[in-house]
Amino acid sequence: MMLFGKTLVITGVASGIGRRTAELALQLGAEVIGIDRTRPDQPLGQFLAGDLSTAEGVAGIVAAIPDGIDALCNVAGVSGQTGAAHTLAVNVFGLKALSEGLAPKLRQAGAVVNVASIAGYGWRQNIARARAIARMGGFPDPVRAALDHGITDANAYPVSKEILLVWTILAAHQPLFRAKGIRVNSVSPGPVTTPILTQFRLVLGDSKVDGDISRVGRPGTAADIAPVILFLCSDAARWINGTNIANDGGLEASLNAEVLDL
Repeated sequence: MMLFGKTLVITGVASGIGRRTAELALQLGAEVIGIDRTRPDQPLGQFLAGDLSTAEGVAGIVAAIPDGIDALCNVAGVSGQTGAAHTLAVNVFGLKALSEGLAPKLRQAGAVVNVASIAGYGWRQNIARARAIARMGGFPDPVRAALDHGITDANAYPVSKEILLVWTILAAHQPLFRAKGIRVNSVSPGPVTTPILTQFRLVLGDSKVDGDISRVGRPGTAADIAPVILFLCSDAARWINGTNIANDGGLEASLNAEVLDL
């Protein structure tokens, strides 16, 4: 899984999974353009300050990225603690707008990798809502979208990941990406020991987080997730498209066994 000669754009590089993904990408020979609101405390390739929560912020990022990138790793996200509108803006609308804006700058047979979550497990049960929002064009008003679709501060994070999983499937066959052979996939971590885990405990509750961890024996680490993200960026994944990889220690399998009464 070497990445020599490839240029990767990675969002959320200041901490957690994004930081480890950038570190590993550099070790594997890639050039990295890292994006975050906060500058990392150590050099991780070229850094670009950017904000995914507004259409203007995304447009600024897109304008600053050069042509000829090989992959976009959409790692940045928020926990839901900042409210439904902001969560939709960053986790869905900003991510989509960045991906679509950078599609013309991606090389033929490039890749987009979205970091989703096991929290999006219920997308099939909530398919009508997820599909409707995933199909919205441009950068919709997140306040209006939250109100129109019954998204609250309490459920914003899992709903945002349900939408992202559906959009990954749709985008894999969207002409914007498909015409250039750009693969669009996602990775769904379970609970991971990053700084945002404390926020998840506040949003989702200790019992939910601890229950998920107990199902699989231990929480994940950023080092567990980064290699899978980069695998999907590499030529080793050139026949994988529109797929979600559950990188969760077996949590989705455990839930499936329970839900489907296996």
